[in-house]
This record gives sequence, structure tokens and C-alpha cells, in this order.
Amino acid sequence: MPLPTNFLKALWRRSPMESEASVPLLSVAGLVKEFPAQGRHGSVVRAVNDVSFTVGAGECLAIVGESGSGKSTLARTVLRLIEPDSGSIRYRGEELLALNRREMRAARRNMQMVFQDPHSSLHPRQSVGQLISAPWKVHKDVVPRSDRKDRISDLLDQVGLPGAFAEVSPSRLSGGQRQRVAIARALALQPEILVLDEPVSSLDVSIQAQVISLLMTLQEKFGLAYVFISHDLSLVRLVADRVAVMYGGSFVEQGPTESLYRDPQHSYTQALLAASPSLGDPLHLQPGGSTA
Repeated sequence: MPLPTNFLKALWRRSPMESEASVPLLSVAGLVKEFPAQGRHGSVVRAVNDVSFTVGAGECLAIVGESGSGKSTLARTVLRLIEPDSGSIRYRGEELLALNRREMRAARRNMQMVFQDPHSSLHPRQSVGQLISAPWKVHKDVVPRSDRKDRISDLLDQVGLPGAFAEVSPSRLSGGQRQRVAIARALALQPEILVLDEPVSSLDVSIQAQVISLLMTLQEKFGLAYVFISHDLSLVRLVADRVAVMYGGSFVEQGPTESLYRDPQHSYTQALLAASPSLGDPLHLQPGGSTA
């Protein structure tokens, strides 16, 4: 029988006080990203418009909104995979926008990303072991070369995959298995923050439950902070400590998860909640999660 949602939260996620969420790992202020407007010479579209938020140690901040609201652009901008036009991004108080490319590469070790589509985010001509160990080619001091084979096996075990998968091509894996490999690769540098951009939206519902269960278990085990991008409000309610609602490139509302769901203040948030088919436990999450 599936465990109650409240029990799962108590089991897998610590309170803000326990996770030291009051001390931000990541602080974003006034972030702006503009793109040229198609067919309108000299005009721009603000995909991210004056966005501010913080994420504490061990905390999960979910960013929700419809497709095209700017969520994925925001995620990439925070990691400077896309350069912002203005604003501030601080990691443990250090201004990331002041760093040059080499310095930013070093800082990014602490903030890794898991992309939406595991089919396109994993190179099809590399083995799983090569994919997981790729970050160590850039950050050579993380794992000694002599220990890398064992570390790859450990990472596969942590995401619920057998060590023998290190020799397998991702083309031979299911969607859920590929996303587990992507998560293992993100963990290879021992980051403090994972930015998860719709990490299960491309997976079947039964596989979504297993991957979300894995993410929640890893968060508790390693004290990870998550920026969890999603359009699924039912799912967000299960995993997030706080929720930010994004519309037209801006945050229209932020707050603790249960408070926001119980008493949404903005009309857009109210409309999103009204349109959500179920706000219970749609994935029937249980501890663990088998390989898929």
C-alpha cells in the first residue's frame, strides 16, 4: 500500500531548520534575460524578468508555470549556460557573474543540472561509464584516476543501476534508466545544488514515481538542495519546501508549499491549481525504487 504523502515528506525531507535552509546556498536577485523578438527589428522579449529567489542547504524550491513561462531559460541562466543581461547570482555569497569562464567552470562543480530529455542529454556513442566520468576530465582533482572505476560503480549503485551498466551504451537503456545515468553524472562532482529541469516529464507515469523517489532519497542522503522545474503541480506538492509560480518571465507568487496550495493569492496561481486534475499523491511514491 502506498505510504501517505505527509509520512513520505517526514521521512525523506528535513525541516528548514534541520537543513539550515535559512542560510542561502544560492541567492538570485533582479535576474533579466532578453532575446530578440522574431519579426520585430530592435524589439526584445524578456524571457526572465526581474526574478529573485534564494535556496537554502538541503531545501527544494520548485518553480512552476505553463510551457513558455520562462522556467527553463531561468534554470540555464542561473548556471550561466545562458548569460543573463542583468541581475545578481550569488553562490555562498560569491557573485558568479563576476567570474571569468575558467572561474565559472570551477564554481559550476557545486551546481549541476539534470535536463528534461535523457535521450538527447547523453551522448549515444559513449558508454555509461564514459558519460559519468566525463566531468572528471574537467575537474581532475575530484576523483583520482586509479579510483574512477570504483567510483563509477558506486554512483551507479546510488542511482539503483548495476555496475555492469558502465560498459553499456545509453541507446540500450530505457528512458528511466537513462535519467538515472544523467543523475549519476550530475552527482559525480559531489555538488550541493541540483537544478532539475522537468526531470520526469518525458517518462511514463510508473517510471516517474521511481525517479522522483530516487531524487528524494538522494536529497536526504547527501543533503542536496534542489531547484525543481516543473509544470506538474501535483508532483511539486510532494517534493517542494517552497514554490515559486512563474508567468510571462516573472515570479507572480512565492511561498511555503502548503500555504501556497491552501491559500493562493495570485489569480494565475489560482487558475493553475483549479486546472490541476489531482493534488493528492499521483505517483503513489514509496521508499526506494526499482531499476527502470
